[in-house]
Amino acid sequence: MSFTIDMSGKVVLVTGGSRGVGDGIVETFLRAGAELEICGRRAPGSLREVDGRRPHFSPVDVRDAAAVQAWVAEIAERRGRLDIAVNNAGGSPYAPLATSSAQLYGKIAQLNFMAAVHVAHAVHPLLAYAGEGVLLNITSISARRPSPGTAVYGAAKAALESLTGSLAVEWAPRIRVNAVRCGIVATPGSMDHYGDAEQVAKVAATIPRGVFATPAEVGAACLLLASPLASHVTGAVLNVDGGGEWPAFLQHTPNG
Repeated sequence: MSFTIDMSGKVVLVTGGSRGVGDGIVETFLRAGAELEICGRRAPGSLREVDGRRPHFSPVDVRDAAAVQAWVAEIAERRGRLDIAVNNAGGSPYAPLATSSAQLYGKIAQLNFMAAVHVAHAVHPLLAYAGEGVLLNITSISARRPSPGTAVYGAAKAALESLTGSLAVEWAPRIRVNAVRCGIVATPGSMDHYGDAEQVAKVAATIPRGVFATPAEVGAACLLLASPLASHVTGAVLNVDGGGEWPAFLQHTPNG
């Protein structure tokens, strides 16, 4: 038995869709035949292209609720529908709380949580009208384990997972709401963060699968959750982390 996920005719919104994990999500949905609407604070130098098709880019700061509402209204006018929305925009610099300014940690919380709330609020009418709309939230392993140096980021992602479960119930049955919890993903930003190839290899060795995820692998998880194959899946958090992390005690056992 084989399955093909065909998203032809579907309109998909992806925040932060021009680079990194967002670019992988966009590429995956383009290959499945969907039409893509993406945003970012600045226009990218180039856009992902698949079979001559590209996403439509709009400059939007998703921390601004009014700007998000205006963007979604433009999509409704341009496309006439919206089937799937992916809250992908996020991230954080290394920012220990004790030495961070209120302005900095406030922006981190806004980007990684309130921006997703703004998007969810704005897309709700369109997703509900779609019949079986889908909202996907991209979270992080930092939501479930200590995240020193990015504590506010981790707390915001934990809040986003809580929002996922609550909206899945609040918006059922017309809209399914799920989350993809990412481990370390191989993006230019992650490579800059972890250092040279030797350092990256050391970090990858802490993952049971032995490698970082690729953006396309995150995209594949999103495509699955957005498809009819996951028609009875809502309120779920899907780990895309290569098995998480090796338990520390294994380093101190005879077979570790």
